[in-house]
Amino acid sequence: MKITKVAVIESLKTISLPGEGENIVSKGLVSNVMIFGDQVDIDLELQNPSLQARKKLEVTILKTLHEQVYEKAKIKINTKVLSPPSPNKQIKGKPIKGIENIIAISSGKGGVGKSTITANLAVTLSKMGCKVGILDADIYGPSIPTMFDMEGSRPLSVQVDGKSKMKPIENFGVKVLSIGFFTKPNQAVIWRGPMASKALNQMIFDSAWGDLDFLLIDLPPGTGDIHLSIVQSLPLNGAVVVSTPQNVALADAKKGIAMFQQDSINVPVLGVIENMSYFTPSELPKNKYYIFGKRGAEFLAKDKQVPFLGALPLVQSIREASDVGRPAVLQQQSNLTNQFDKITKKLVSETLSRNQNLPPTKSVEITNLVGCEAIKS
Repeated sequence: MKITKVAVIESLKTISLPGEGENIVSKGLVSNVMIFGDQVDIDLELQNPSLQARKKLEVTILKTLHEQVYEKAKIKINTKVLSPPSPNKQIKGKPIKGIENIIAISSGKGGVGKSTITANLAVTLSKMGCKVGILDADIYGPSIPTMFDMEGSRPLSVQVDGKSKMKPIENFGVKVLSIGFFTKPNQAVIWRGPMASKALNQMIFDSAWGDLDFLLIDLPPGTGDIHLSIVQSLPLNGAVVVSTPQNVALADAKKGIAMFQQDSINVPVLGVIENMSYFTPSELPKNKYYIFGKRGAEFLAKDKQVPFLGALPLVQSIREASDVGRPAVLQQQSNLTNQFDKITKKLVSETLSRNQNLPPTKSVEITNLVGCEAIKS
């Protein structure tokens, strides 16, 4: 009698695993069937069954083929046991008591205004009624102390639950910790990655932050040890990427977005902010000059399917305000202040959406974007 592959497969379709309705062929457990005269070779791929279950299935196959195909068939069954896919181990840190939302502010390259935007976002959040802190994680180029008029300041030591902790320095309603508090103005920080990461962890976990609605982390440019230390140490609610519209900056910003979206990190990108979007001279208030290109970061956000939080112009007063240690949004109501308000409200809105639709660091409900008194756990 001639044995056909079709006949063997049709016969195997009558066999199901105990408790499962789908047959072993449809379920994909039969990876190959070969016929050599009266010999039938069957390859099975099973997901970690017990030895008893495996043997029972093999006996059922032998019996079924002998009854339905050919009683004298020589049947060889090769069973390969597949290990279940190991769960993807994401890098996750431990939460800090009292801190509701931790957001990293990142940039692919230096000089795009990331720290300036961090400072102004923090002050805007504070003006809205939020309790805000900034961790200046730019170990090699800390600039937040300058922007908050804190140069030369030193954090005090306080006792919390019997332990000595660093007390962040506060100005303009924002609590700040920075490596710049522990170095001299002209002193270069020459540390290898592990040493920098250790210093960073001390500022994160050995500090008395108190209750905060938002902790903004000013990351160094690029993607490196400090970024990995942050995502290992803290369960970030999300990240914001800052870029100018020019192609050189956008290429690096794209890498920054890709870093946060890696399976092992998986930090939601809450949005992209375009800085130095255009220049308007005071004598020509209706004119816009796109010095670094037009809408590049906006197009990047669309391409990467992440929110676009807004664009900020190239304005001399922002630079001047940062240099004298008084963030620009502290000025009386202006067009610039209004733009920061819109970007900040959109950032809070994206944080709300993230906390509602993804597993949050802590359950957060934001019912009113005007004041942080409406943010409650």
